[in-house]
Amino acid sequence: MSYFYIYLLAVNLMAFLAMGIDKYKARHNRWRIPEATLFILALAGGAAGGTAGMICFHHKTRHWTFKIGFPGLMVVETALLYYFQIL
Repeated sequence: MSYFYIYLLAVNLMAFLAMGIDKYKARHNRWRIPEATLFILALAGGAAGGTAGMICFHHKTRHWTFKIGFPGLMVVETALLYYFQIL
């Protein structure tokens, strides 16, 4: 397994967990993960994990920037991976 696939797995797992942790913190009125951090994780290749976390935890589903942005980034990232024949 190449380092790139390990990186993609790690960043997607981090994005997924970040959505879950932020949802937990939102429910318990605690310090939240900034939205910019969530988007940085998505831009770094974790859009699929962020989208899965958004759906799984029902988090940020009312925000249009997340509702459209995360799946849109996921499509773009997947298209780039196919274009560069990484997948």
